[in-house]
Amino acid sequence: MSDQHSFETLAIHAGQEADPLTGAVVPPIYQVSTYKQDGVGGLRNGYEYSRSANPTRTALEENLAALEGGVRGLAFASGLAAEDCLLRTLLSPGDHVVIPNDAYGGTFRLFAKVVGRWGVEWSVADTSDPAAVRAALRPETKVIWVETPSNPLLGITDIAAVAGVAHEAGVKLVVDNTFASPYLQQPLSLGADVVVHSTTKYMGGHSDVVGGALVTADAGLGEELAFHQNAMGAVAGPFDAWLTLRGIKTLAVRMDRHSANAERVTELLVSHPKVTEVFYPGLPGHRLHEVAAKQMRSFGGMVSFRVAGGEEAAVEVCNRAKLFTLGESLGGVESLIEHPGRMTHASVAGSQLEVPADLVRVSVGIESVDDLLADLTQALG
Repeated sequence: MSDQHSFETLAIHAGQEADPLTGAVVPPIYQVSTYKQDGVGGLRNGYEYSRSANPTRTALEENLAALEGGVRGLAFASGLAAEDCLLRTLLSPGDHVVIPNDAYGGTFRLFAKVVGRWGVEWSVADTSDPAAVRAALRPETKVIWVETPSNPLLGITDIAAVAGVAHEAGVKLVVDNTFASPYLQQPLSLGADVVVHSTTKYMGGHSDVVGGALVTADAGLGEELAFHQNAMGAVAGPFDAWLTLRGIKTLAVRMDRHSANAERVTELLVSHPKVTEVFYPGLPGHRLHEVAAKQMRSFGGMVSFRVAGGEEAAVEVCNRAKLFTLGESLGGVESLIEHPGRMTHASVAGSQLEVPADLVRVSVGIESVDDLLADLTQALG
């Protein structure tokens, strides 16, 4: 399908032509491990074994590449599996990575507890400040890692500015685009080299599948990543790929509703006497609001806030919520609430990435916003 089509059209059609055998408008779930070959070494359409390639996964990977404006998309069993493959492809012992000072806890754990054991070094920088990123570079730096918006403090990085820093130094820029989704933001068009997703979140959108993705703008790097994907084997299964494709079809309309609901939620929180600080890039008072407005279509469905009364008060808000389900993850149609310090970001406790103990994070779903506002009001007390 032509990449000249609009995002909404690509989300429904890219990689998903009607099945040539039956005319089915939805790609079949090829729940198969191996394929009959047309003679020894004669692969039919390139398929031999589903770790290497599977038609359902191919449909998803083509769709991901189209949505991010890249040349190669790769689908994995989880977001962290995608990150692991990417780091093993890009890095060798002795290399160095710059990571954000407010990264997702699982990403931090991968660097601190796993990557470090390979002999790879990392250091932390405030990626919202291109000068701080430049100052963190070393001769052995190979990758700058960015989340924007970040998890859980909704920090914003100027992708184009940091891409300039990276490429001036001959360094790859990796952008985790999970919070925004390609509907709201396309980092490759702003100079990023690789985009990372936990497709578990907004791409899948229904809290019923775990997955991850990489998309690259460079065909050669795409081939290297595909080699490691096959060699390491943490691929998306066919049913998981099918569920993710199903979710992507409604990504645009869901993200519009997530964003609209989140804006109303922030209005409530900003004016509430028991809330001391609100983190949301759509707020004019956000330090990098103008950067977010420049590089994002709208501001997404994630909101974090600090509660007067400290950690126990924040935990109680989470426990009192009813419509907002207490749970980890994000990006589903249903609203979720959590305490990052004790849940998703427990792994960064005691580090430079430690989050405030009084912080609450909400993933604003697509329910009636009036019902969501009522629930938050009673939860805050």
